[in-house]
Amino acid sequence: MIQTHALNKTFGKLKALDNLSIDLQAGSAISLIGPNGSGKTTFLKCLLGMVIPDSGQILFQNKDIAKDYTYRSQIGYMPQIGRYPDNLTIRQLIEMMKDIRKGMYSQLDEELIHAFALESLFEKQMRTLSGGTRQKVSACLAFLFNPPVLILDEPTAGLDPLAAEILKEKIQHEKRKGKLILITSHIFSDLEELTTDVMYLMDGKVQFYKTLQELKAETREDKLSRILARVMSRESKDGQQLKPFTQSIHQQRVIM
Repeated sequence: MIQTHALNKTFGKLKALDNLSIDLQAGSAISLIGPNGSGKTTFLKCLLGMVIPDSGQILFQNKDIAKDYTYRSQIGYMPQIGRYPDNLTIRQLIEMMKDIRKGMYSQLDEELIHAFALESLFEKQMRTLSGGTRQKVSACLAFLFNPPVLILDEPTAGLDPLAAEILKEKIQHEKRKGKLILITSHIFSDLEELTTDVMYLMDGKVQFYKTLQELKAETREDKLSRILARVMSRESKDGQQLKPFTQSIHQQRVIM
């Protein structure tokens, strides 16, 4: 569904993306993991058209996104921190987004609006909302237009336990419908519940991209945190950047 070919992006002396080529397929829930400064945010912003790579190509359903910005209407994006006009009410914000997207969607998905009981808060201005409620609004907007691709940046951050469970159930439901879902999170327990595949970035390069089940079999660990610890331990022993983990039956997804 989304392919990148030799993406490069530099900010000053920092190489944020280094010849990154990857194939992201529909029906996958992919956890994007890596240390701070690994290129995760830059990669996602390139997919969203918010950052222009210095070189390389991004294809969305086999079309170059540099030549057709309309692909963005097929992506639902939930930022880690949602910033909206302070004076708008929740109702006005949602109606504004519907007007902006008019003619770009076939049906609305308001399931999260009802599940979070946001209707009771519709007349509250955005400036008055708590961080958790802002996060709920961001989640509702990401899913509202029933997009085939979802990019969720720290989706459960700031949510109370009940709201977090509601959102995770929604993500699971959309995954079963065959959508492509990209998730970043520092809460590994959330990722274990939601993910089918793990992509690990370091220094702007894909170190490995494998199914969670494959990683569990290779490391003989069940917890994602312990899987990553085992991977990094092997890297340290080999003195190389995860070379053994880039050789697998799924290697074709990382386009060489």
